[in-house]
Amino acid sequence: MTGRARGGRSVATVLWGASHPGPTVVVTLLAFALGVAAGVAPLHLTLLTVAVFFGQLSVGISNDVIDVGRDRSVGRTDKPLVSGRVTPGQAWAAAYGCLVIAVVLSAWIGLGMLAAHALFLASAWAYNAGLKSTPISIIPFIVGFGAFPSLAPLSAEPPAPAAPWAWIAGAALGAAIHLVNVLPDLDDDASTGVRGFPHIVGARASTLLAIGGLAVGTVATLSGPVHGDLAAVTPLAWVFFGAALALAGGTVVVAFARPRARVLFPLVMAAALLLAVQLVATGGALAA
Repeated sequence: MTGRARGGRSVATVLWGASHPGPTVVVTLLAFALGVAAGVAPLHLTLLTVAVFFGQLSVGISNDVIDVGRDRSVGRTDKPLVSGRVTPGQAWAAAYGCLVIAVVLSAWIGLGMLAAHALFLASAWAYNAGLKSTPISIIPFIVGFGAFPSLAPLSAEPPAPAAPWAWIAGAALGAAIHLVNVLPDLDDDASTGVRGFPHIVGARASTLLAIGGLAVGTVATLSGPVHGDLAAVTPLAWVFFGAALALAGGTVVVAFARPRARVLFPLVMAAALLLAVQLVATGGALAA
């Protein structure tokens, strides 16, 4: 989308800021890394990466346009749409346009990839649309990220879903991502009527559950490709496992010192990306 937004910034620049660029880039890199690990051919790897990128744009922009009134009420000036430089109509057009591109590219790859990506995106949009304010706010992350590892092997030839250990790792990491992402905003959310799972169980329990999810994802990624035979784990895999544990340890330290620190979210996202790179470097089998 072109044109100038109020305040001199281009509409595209404002919308990019509203797309949650950090998570958008990390999830796109995750898809690319998993695609490489699954041996996806170059054309389908490109389509997979671009489809996930546009899908994440749709998720981020829709989240911010849905929340724009709530963000204004609590003074979230860091949110680009709060400034009013882009109208809600423009934001919705961009979100739906990106969603269509993601779906079309996924369908081009194949029906299996389309189904898995549709489940991932439907979970994210359902969270944005209202599940974030319910006791089951964690479910879209468990379901969506549980399905996410299947995007890559379903883009390969022959297509196949991810192995059960990858579903477990994805779901556990998805739960951790949700919990640490919400922690810094618990007070703002409470004042605007958002009461999801982390709000109900509290900051301390959410922190402990997030750390547990990170641990489960790390162990599953180490042991899954060798079917639980730790003697078959390569030295390089142990190196990545150690690095992931170091990140997890850093997360634990920060979580207990500053349980609502915004740095917790990038730490967990970095751990997830590191685990995907581990599969690439060690040749871990992703497909069932």
